[in-house]
Amino acid sequence: MAHAKDHDYHILPPSIWPFFSSVGAFIMLFGAVLWMHAITPFMFFIGLIATLYSMWGWWADTIKENIAGDHTPVVRIGLRYGVIFFIMSEVMFFVAWFWAFFKNALYPMYDYAGTTYVKPEIIPIDAFHLPLINTLILLCSGAAVTWAHHALVHENNRKDLITGLSIGIALGVLFTLLQAYEYYELFVHEGYTFGGEFFYGSFFMATGFHGFHVIIGTIFLTICLIRAMKGHFTPEDHIGFEAAAWYWHFVDVVWLFLFIAVYIWGQ
Repeated sequence: MAHAKDHDYHILPPSIWPFFSSVGAFIMLFGAVLWMHAITPFMFFIGLIATLYSMWGWWADTIKENIAGDHTPVVRIGLRYGVIFFIMSEVMFFVAWFWAFFKNALYPMYDYAGTTYVKPEIIPIDAFHLPLINTLILLCSGAAVTWAHHALVHENNRKDLITGLSIGIALGVLFTLLQAYEYYELFVHEGYTFGGEFFYGSFFMATGFHGFHVIIGTIFLTICLIRAMKGHFTPEDHIGFEAAAWYWHFVDVVWLFLFIAVYIWGQ
């Protein structure tokens, strides 16, 4: 039950999650280095579990604060700024991969000590087959999330909110499954590899990280669906769903750039 406040700010109580998540992230990174040196993956998975547990506990506390009425209009503005800056950092993350891709494609530099460089044969992907289908799926998913947001904010229609989120989540899962199938075909039948040639590395890093973001966004939307079914969101107070919708549209836009640059122009 929400309680009355005599000011617009939320004074956070002491929390273990910032420290615990930092320790978990450090252990995960240190374990990843050990794993890359073929020592053991054990420490990496310990850190991963600790990080995921911190995320679950920290965000659960944030939801409890919202239910308790601590997310005043002023607090919600701060949360929106936080989401915007987070998405901006994600934009720069993908800018790095696009920069590397275009730099190597437009101005390649090879140092082979005087030997002749023989560019490996790259089998082009039919951009207007499975990648185009995945593009349409992701755009339809974004439209479904927009419908859900409109139903909540402008109509306070919880049924359409839940339906739109369900459709968006289902299409997000379908996108991931089709991308996994595409990777399988590229590895097994087309001779693609993670290493060796720059194109393969940049292709899998850019599309693979995007696929990872799709999985994160799908989980984000799933949490929002559960909260919507519990009646957490209102037209005035739905910052969690708003953040998920912004993140999902960011994922859509990145895929459009990947589809045009990597699948069409880059081949």
